[in-house]
Amino acid sequence: MFGFDGIFLLAIILFVAGFILIGIEMVIPGFSIPGISGIICLVVGIFLVADSFVEGAIIALIILALLGVMLAVILGLLSKSKFKLPFILRDEQKKDKGYISSNDLEYLLGRKGIAITDLRPTGTGNFDGIDFDVISEGKYIPKDTKLVIYKVQGSKLIVKAIN
Repeated sequence: MFGFDGIFLLAIILFVAGFILIGIEMVIPGFSIPGISGIICLVVGIFLVADSFVEGAIIALIILALLGVMLAVILGLLSKSKFKLPFILRDEQKKDKGYISSNDLEYLLGRKGIAITDLRPTGTGNFDGIDFDVISEGKYIPKDTKLVIYKVQGSKLIVKAIN
């Protein structure tokens, strides 16, 4: 009787530890130590509790159902609360605005445009209908000021205000 109680208690501890470890893996994915340890805890717990193969299969199905419910709850919490994941893109990228390589921006020298944001000293300027990140020479330039690109340093576009 004592051995059964001890094994049953150990199985419950393994189940709880397994669910906690797999919950950690669901929040911080990567199939690493918490996920593998949680799976091992659950499998060992099934072997300790199940008296037959059929009983073990039923327990495994119940555990899978509980893990599915746990995944749904965790995803619900992560998507609707303050526990949002930082790597989810919320805004859709505009199709007409693509990536512009910064390898050769010398062709922009002398282009005139307008400041879309305040330049403090960095901001955004629009040149020929294309938005670029620009830098002023340490001066504040208010929004809607006319600009000219007068220097290119690698991927940096240095601008100044024009009248």
